Amino acid sequence: MTLDRAIEGGRAYGLLAILCLALYLPGLAALPVTDRDEARFAQATRQMLESHDFLRIRFQDEARNKKPAGIYWLQAASVSVASTADSTAIWPYRVPSVLGALAAVLLTFHFSRTWLGRGAAFIGAALLAASLGLTVEAHLAKTDAVLLATVVAAQGALGELYRRGRAGEPMGAGLPLLFWLAQGAGILIKGPITPLVSLLSIAALALADRDRRWIKGLRFAWGVPLLALLVGPWLIAITRATGGAFVTESVGNDLLGKLIHGQESHGAPPGTYLIAMLVTFWPGSVALAAAARLAWRERAETAIRFLIAWIVPFWILMELVPTKLPHYVLPAYPALALLSAKALHDGAAAARRHWADVAAWAIWGVVALGLAGALLAASIYFTGHFSVAAGAGIAINIALAAGMLWSLWHHHPRISLGVGAALAISVTGFAVSLPALDPLWLSRDVATLVAQQTGAGRPIVAAGYAEPSLVFLLGTATKLTTAGEAAAILAKLPDALAVVSNREDAAFAVALAKHGTAVTALGRVSGFNYSNGRAITLTLYEVAK
Repeated sequence: MTLDRAIEGGRAYGLLAILCLALYLPGLAALPVTDRDEARFAQATRQMLESHDFLRIRFQDEARNKKPAGIYWLQAASVSVASTADSTAIWPYRVPSVLGALAAVLLTFHFSRTWLGRGAAFIGAALLAASLGLTVEAHLAKTDAVLLATVVAAQGALGELYRRGRAGEPMGAGLPLLFWLAQGAGILIKGPITPLVSLLSIAALALADRDRRWIKGLRFAWGVPLLALLVGPWLIAITRATGGAFVTESVGNDLLGKLIHGQESHGAPPGTYLIAMLVTFWPGSVALAAAARLAWRERAETAIRFLIAWIVPFWILMELVPTKLPHYVLPAYPALALLSAKALHDGAAAARRHWADVAAWAIWGVVALGLAGALLAASIYFTGHFSVAAGAGIAINIALAAGMLWSLWHHHPRISLGVGAALAISVTGFAVSLPALDPLWLSRDVATLVAQQTGAGRPIVAAGYAEPSLVFLLGTATKLTTAGEAAAILAKLPDALAVVSNREDAAFAVALAKHGTAVTALGRVSGFNYSNGRAITLTLYEVAK
């Protein structure tokens, strides 16, 4: 069956949905809560449910005035349907990310089938779905997968208005309505990112075309008031509730801080994303060279012109911003995937190899081997062995990647093999290999140790280990403190438990002696804190009976 017949009617949506679920569901429950961002998001959502305060965002007693409340509301709704605030299961908090990634993929196909044809649109959506960057974000309870759905909705509507404007077709009111709704949703999820992508695209097209008439199709006269109606009530309420602290911290400290200097040791020079894309956009990165040539060659064509305007100005801005994290350029990946798909689809029967393509294929193969090797090496390094299931998944990934390269070399690219390789590495990594790396999941091991002790609901303090995942797994009341204060709490509350790192053991012992308190070690866990790159041993203590 040819691709065009396989994706007739609603089959394309069904096949893409199946692909997304196959990529994103494995490991959703098995992968422990990760530090630090995911654990902070999940814990703040839990506290919303516990306090019934769905306006102010807090991690324990600390206000989190960095991101709007939209993602917390979605996570709270998911937990309310599938779990409870008392549960330590992380997967309900991750469901909005899965649904956001799924929506982004389906919307990418929905809009681009008119621009590029169903075949190229389907390949592009599949490449977006399988991209390592989106697969990772779909597995984490954070903002970025949901944000991508709002970006694709806004850009899809914008691109279709642009196409109709250039073709002289009626624009209607449905597309601008979707555009403004998506802008509002994007702002409530992550502030200015969705509007920024659209504004940069509009500016680039207006400058390149020297024609701004189509922009009137956005219906600013009622679109801007609609946006204000969507965002205004929350913004007014949070400003009043925090005395203006939310705006000051989110804009003044978080946003401007990232624009001025590299925050939290995440600074990197321009060009970083171009290099990182070879991994984070894999397996779509196999066609990057061909996509760049196609974009230049067909830059006057409406759809290609819009995709360039979507990618280039946003990408340049992100490269210039000092603070860099891999997911910051995720909003450009749908357009990048569509350009790559167009190059693969149109060049399927090409007889001539370009040197840049061969270089891209070689790098792609190295990345495929590197991903497989990283899983294998991590298992051996941290556990001393690897499972048969992990070995089988890695072997399948390598075999499918080799098949993809063979098909490219022989001028008959089998994109399904590349997507299959991504599926194999995703399932192996998230469902098998990563959850089994026990030394990385210190908080999980501590929670297991605590659960083995008698007496439910005992107060817990931690000294020398303050990762947010510990709070999520042990409860909101968990106190992250110093060795001296931990000793004082045990002296005052004899039924309390203390988690103390090996770096704080000496200070803890001195403080205990001052209080005249004797303790008993209930167990130890050792591992590697990937948040700061240090090996650590944690001991659980109680007051001696």
